[in-house]
Amino acid sequence: MDLPGRGPLRLRDSGQPDEEGSTKPALLLIHGWTVSADLNWGWIYPELTRRFRVLAWDQRGHGTNGIRSYRQFRLEDCADDAAAVIDALGVEGAIAVGYSMGGAIAQLLWARHPHMVSGLLLCASATRFRQTIIEYRDFALIRLACGPAALLPETAWVLAERVAAARSGRKELINPDFDKWATKEIRAGDLGQILQAGVALGGFDSSDWACDIDVPTVVLIGVGDNVVPTARQRQLAASLPKPFVVEFSGNHAAPVVQADHFSTQLITGIDWLEGR
Repeated sequence: MDLPGRGPLRLRDSGQPDEEGSTKPALLLIHGWTVSADLNWGWIYPELTRRFRVLAWDQRGHGTNGIRSYRQFRLEDCADDAAAVIDALGVEGAIAVGYSMGGAIAQLLWARHPHMVSGLLLCASATRFRQTIIEYRDFALIRLACGPAALLPETAWVLAERVAAARSGRKELINPDFDKWATKEIRAGDLGQILQAGVALGGFDSSDWACDIDVPTVVLIGVGDNVVPTARQRQLAASLPKPFVVEFSGNHAAPVVQADHFSTQLITGIDWLEGR
């Protein structure tokens, strides 16, 4: 689709489940930093599409199909892109499901377009991603990398891929074919935009207004996450008014390496939202 004033993107739309009179809500699957929608969510598409209308796309500058823009990357623009998709498809009462950076975008979607969101499901996310001295250092390095990225693209890509490896919290390969495909998905993104996204993520802070979120909200907390620390995710839950909290085991790569377990916990959260 071509979003007026925003640009073209390619969207995965599963359509309504094959159930007569189905009124299942639409799920907006908003992926995390450096990866694509398919890399973040692909393992659990089958389970979700059996029950829900699933909408997923690559965020700005990410993957193969995201909007390409000369503008500075802003998480707010990603939230507005999501609103434009909802509007273009005539979707009502969407549930925004955000993973890591996607959780920040989902929060901003509610803040900027509250009438479009019926619920939030925030996975492995936070109100602030930059809190410790080490995190300030790491995000400062990302900011510095934005300068020489155009002159030293291979060096910058090595940085971006190391960040992605750290994000997954694992060194071993699922299999060589998957690793080759995953690397291709990451490198398909616009390097400058991905680095800028890291800077934007470091500046995100919803701690002053997360308490005002007035739609039913689920927080999926990754136990054993070394990218967005578990304590940080619990801090997000504590900032929200009466969230439903579900914990899943595994590190930040759980949607890929423990897809069955993760999808079970995710659906537990969605079922709670549907029952509200």
